[in-house]
Amino acid sequence: MENQDTFENRVDLTKLKAGVEQIREEIGKVIVGQKKMVDLILTAILADGHILLEGVPGVAKTLASKLVAKSIDVDFSRVQFTPDLMPSDVLGTSIFNVKTSEFEFRKGPIFSNIVLIDEINRAPAKTQAALFEVMEERQVSVDGTTHKMEEPYIVLATQNPIEQEGTYRLPEAQLDRFLFKIEIGYPSLDEETEILTRHAARKGSQLEGVSKVLNAQDIRTYRSTLNEIVVDEKLLKYIAEIVTQTRHDHAIYLGASPRASLALLNGARAFAAIQGRDFVTPEDIKFLASPVLTHRIILTPEKEMEGVTAEEVINQLVAKTEVPR
Repeated sequence: MENQDTFENRVDLTKLKAGVEQIREEIGKVIVGQKKMVDLILTAILADGHILLEGVPGVAKTLASKLVAKSIDVDFSRVQFTPDLMPSDVLGTSIFNVKTSEFEFRKGPIFSNIVLIDEINRAPAKTQAALFEVMEERQVSVDGTTHKMEEPYIVLATQNPIEQEGTYRLPEAQLDRFLFKIEIGYPSLDEETEILTRHAARKGSQLEGVSKVLNAQDIRTYRSTLNEIVVDEKLLKYIAEIVTQTRHDHAIYLGASPRASLALLNGARAFAAIQGRDFVTPEDIKFLASPVLTHRIILTPEKEMEGVTAEEVINQLVAKTEVPR
């Protein structure tokens, strides 16, 4: 995927690739391994998509989100979701100003450029539903007034897949609003040893020494080049075939919608760009199929009882879909 030196790009992606490499280096100062996670987060930011990070406690979901936000010079806010959290705690509320005798809107923590929502499945349905509009339309409507979000606007949410007590499963409509679901596993033995070595030698905060690499204008500029990333017609059909298969597979109860196809297309363009390429390859689509589709399908009860995972089913679908030549 990284043989970009053998051709000449029609789109100049030099600065973008250099910026991505620098962010990888900044995050690598703190996080050991997890290259796939970092690449997917950067791809989603470039593709203007939200990210759901899923993993057991302690695998650096929150830390990774903070590091990405710190390496980009934009506003950042963090919301800890809890069972007693109300929609107004997230969106903001109108306060009566005695001096002016008028109500003033006090913005909630959702008003930022990168918003980290920790343990998103801990809040009840009405608080989760408060995110529907802002995630899809980048705006919040309160008391008849619409407040637009500033670009870039990305929601990074974390959840623990194991814990069930005190959690509320995300509805399908909300899951569909996340561009990627990134599953974070345990580190290898060597990686865990490196984590301990770094921790033993560290002095001060983990976030210290992480430099800002890109700003909001950089991201807006790079996003504007994505439409120039070439996607062959055969690859468009390839994306459609993969997504359409999710609607006919005997292991899947609910297949992916056309929004999944668009997510795969936009994600593939952004992923190609961060690799320094101005064209999409079948490997880009294969790489992104699982993060784009696993949270958008529902397996049949029989398959769930057998212990089959959504990722396994998607990988099988991709493997049996003919790759265009």
